[in-house]
Amino acid sequence: MIRLSFAALCLLSASWGQNGLTPAQIREIEALISMEMSAQRIPGMSIAIATRDGSVWSNGYGMSDLENFVPAKAFTAYRTASIAKPITATAAMQLVESGALNLDAPIETYVPSFPKKQWPITTRQLLGHLAGIRGYKDGPETYLSRHYWSLSEALDVFAQDPLLHEPGSKYAYSTFGYVLAGLAVEAAGKQRFAAYLQTHIFAPAGMRSTTVDDVYTVIPNRSRGYQKTIDGTVLNAALADTSHKIPGGGLVSTAPDIVAFALAIGNGKLVREDSREMMFRRLTTNDGISTGYGLGWGISEFAGRRQVSHTGGQAGVSTVLRYLPKDHVVLAMMFNLEGVKFERLGDRILDLILQ
Repeated sequence: MIRLSFAALCLLSASWGQNGLTPAQIREIEALISMEMSAQRIPGMSIAIATRDGSVWSNGYGMSDLENFVPAKAFTAYRTASIAKPITATAAMQLVESGALNLDAPIETYVPSFPKKQWPITTRQLLGHLAGIRGYKDGPETYLSRHYWSLSEALDVFAQDPLLHEPGSKYAYSTFGYVLAGLAVEAAGKQRFAAYLQTHIFAPAGMRSTTVDDVYTVIPNRSRGYQKTIDGTVLNAALADTSHKIPGGGLVSTAPDIVAFALAIGNGKLVREDSREMMFRRLTTNDGISTGYGLGWGISEFAGRRQVSHTGGQAGVSTVLRYLPKDHVVLAMMFNLEGVKFERLGDRILDLILQ
């Protein structure tokens, strides 16, 4: 067990530029971060911010690796957790644009190995968490240690289970639903899911440090992950292999790369404007009830502006991506601790940027 002075750790940082933010804004942001890290005993975090003028500022605070005393940097790599979902949805929309994928075709069109269910399921429903695919079972599925060598193999985790409800009738968040959507991307894109992302998402967006969260691969600047006991003691996170859920929560990235992804969505590098607007539109259930979720994005408002966002949480990390499309403002924060409460910090930082 490790107990350290987190106030001292917060002083360790490595900054990339200060364009777009004034020195006073940066000082205030860093004061907010220091207070939050101390209060929640967060070992390390990285942040990246895109401002209205197109500038990007990023920084790292605290420790990426407590045991080896490695500082967190702007380009420290963390598990994205569920921020993988808007990335997968973007890949699907690219294939819709090319005519290779029909969002409303039965999923068996692209994944014939998926067992036939009582009702048909579509990719649109999978991307919007309306398909009725179950979520995690309590306990072991959150921390699986088995390695799956393909997405098809990962179907074994949930494919035989019945649907929770008729597709379209209810919203039920499901990372496993995104595994099935990822297989549709593989089939329509005619290449393995990871290869498709590298060629069609990461490269054009300039996401040079984003890759699959492979436990066997040496990933430069990868952070260690931590959990916290009730009394505040920081422990190493439980072992977890995310190969069973790559499209929904099995990537590794950096805060600057996550911001680059959102900016590439906004500037048309990845999808057309009509596709972007489709992703950013709230879906509804069959009886017309809004879900508050589009295709891969949570849809809400902040300070009277439309906000699209996604959060993530899994073994050793907490992550958040918030994007205000009208202002071209993006905030990405990645923490190497489970269960971080980051809403207040994000709100206060965005308030500062929008002043």
